[in-house]
Amino acid sequence: MNDLMFSRLRQLKLSGIIKTVELRNEQAIKEQMSYMEFLELLLSDEFSNRKDNSNKKRMQKAKFPQIKTLEEYQFNQQPSVNKRFIYNLATCEFVRKKENVAFIGPPGTGKTHLSIALGIKAISQGYNVLFTTINQMLEDLYLSRADNSFSQRLKYYINPDLLILDELGLKKLNQNSVDDFYEIVSRRYEKGSMIITSNKVFDEWGRIFYDPVLATAILDRFIHHCHFVVIKGESYRMKQSKESLKAISAKIQNNE
Repeated sequence: MNDLMFSRLRQLKLSGIIKTVELRNEQAIKEQMSYMEFLELLLSDEFSNRKDNSNKKRMQKAKFPQIKTLEEYQFNQQPSVNKRFIYNLATCEFVRKKENVAFIGPPGTGKTHLSIALGIKAISQGYNVLFTTINQMLEDLYLSRADNSFSQRLKYYINPDLLILDELGLKKLNQNSVDDFYEIVSRRYEKGSMIITSNKVFDEWGRIFYDPVLATAILDRFIHHCHFVVIKGESYRMKQSKESLKAISAKIQNNE
């Protein structure tokens, strides 16, 4: 590829073609491709490159604390989780329909894992996703009032196609926090999907919110179009700790 061609491809921002044009040229010569077949290959490379770059940008913006996939989730360790139902959610039809998902279960049972995995599936289908904990979001909104950026930060949580809110119920919310949480839920209602994880059974959710009136309004909007996944298994971390203790105990006994 000569300098002029390289310069023009860069000006047109065809980085996918830049990466593969020489290889594709060799392939075209060997396989005696037509001009149209050669062009089709180059366009396919450009499309794939742009899709990959777009996915990478959305992954960065999603702010996942770690990468977790459905394939890594140990369904055999959590028999209460319906694998077929989870994989149905992974089609992201719920995002298209602007529905919600709630993962409810004890700490360490994979609620966050599943929420991240669904978020990654959504990104792969072209949706914008944001992950945060409830407390982080509400603290961010609270602090934004000090520099008059509240409206801007509110849009940050309202705009994504899928908003994942982790750890509902770790702390009770005060009046200001409940007000802000209501703003998020009400503005996203039937306009964008949410995933909420909680270690509290649903009957206890109302007690988390300071104001019973707002609690009713929040829950009414969230559960109107919601898929509930209740996990009843034992904590992964507890299982791993018990296995580690057994292994250490066995080594000590063998040494004796």
